[in-house]
Amino acid sequence: MSHGFELEQAAAPAVPDGTALAVLSGWFDSFNKLLLKLSMLAILATSLVLTYSVATRYFFKSPTDWQDEASVFMLVGMTFFCTAWVQSQRGHIGIEALASVLPRRVNVVRLFLVDLLSLAFCAFFAWKAWALCHEAWVDGQTTSSTFAPPLWIPYSMMAAGMTILTLQLLLQVLMHFAGKGKTA
Repeated sequence: MSHGFELEQAAAPAVPDGTALAVLSGWFDSFNKLLLKLSMLAILATSLVLTYSVATRYFFKSPTDWQDEASVFMLVGMTFFCTAWVQSQRGHIGIEALASVLPRRVNVVRLFLVDLLSLAFCAFFAWKAWALCHEAWVDGQTTSSTFAPPLWIPYSMMAAGMTILTLQLLLQVLMHFAGKGKTA
């Protein structure tokens, strides 16, 4: 299994030279890095919100009804906005037993099929997430707490994150066609 953290430095995705795909890949890589940095800030803000909540309840015996949902919303956004960057680095957990015994060409085909199936699944997930977001927006759905923030907020972050992941997978599939699919 590969977790990515035991590697000294994550390998950058293979990019075809001098093509529109290279420009698109470079732009998308920069965009993913920006989302990664914003997600780092979101996790820091989440930890501060939760620390504030615990301290307020312990020292002042005052409940905070907003911190749980604000934290969950930030964690949802952070999780979904980082998925494309993780995919671009192939940092997801993968079983490498097959990769180590398969010939290189078969492994390239295996990676292509995995990217293609992942693309189909994530495109379907993104489509359903946008439908869920639209429904929450139109119906004015909120959480059941006294704070009652609108549900379109986490649904839109989930849908946007899955859309970005779908675009990342599409880019990887196109790179396979360009003959530059990453093999590891």
